[in-house]
Amino acid sequence: MTRLDERMAELGRGIGERELDHAAALSAARERALALRAEVARAVGRFNASAVEAGASQMDVRVSDVRPDDKHLRSFQFELLRGRHRAIVTVKSRAEVTLVGPFHQGKVEGPCRSFPLAGSDEFDPALADFLAAFVEDAATP
Repeated sequence: MTRLDERMAELGRGIGERELDHAAALSAARERALALRAEVARAVGRFNASAVEAGASQMDVRVSDVRPDDKHLRSFQFELLRGRHRAIVTVKSRAEVTLVGPFHQGKVEGPCRSFPLAGSDEFDPALADFLAAFVEDAATP
């Protein structure tokens, strides 16, 4: 093993040990992100089917897979996509969900709204408003 290999292996072990304390919360965040993504994908599927039936097949909103978040080390995200229109759902290990957007790819992200994962009566209506704002934005030429 080279000196570089040894150093990187040592760094990996150190970071792995440091992050071990966050493993349970991170796993819970991933599970919540997967469940939330499934819920959003069902809703977007209904939107797409209705849009096609009504004559707007060009909408074709997609929902990305869940992946580690681009900005936060201990979070997961998935995106809503249509052309250059984007919105992001981030689930953080600190038991919080953040809805980002809608925004245009290449532009500044925002606006953002965060909610606690447990017991928030505000989240379901906010998620519906978030999805509606995204499809309205994506449908505006």
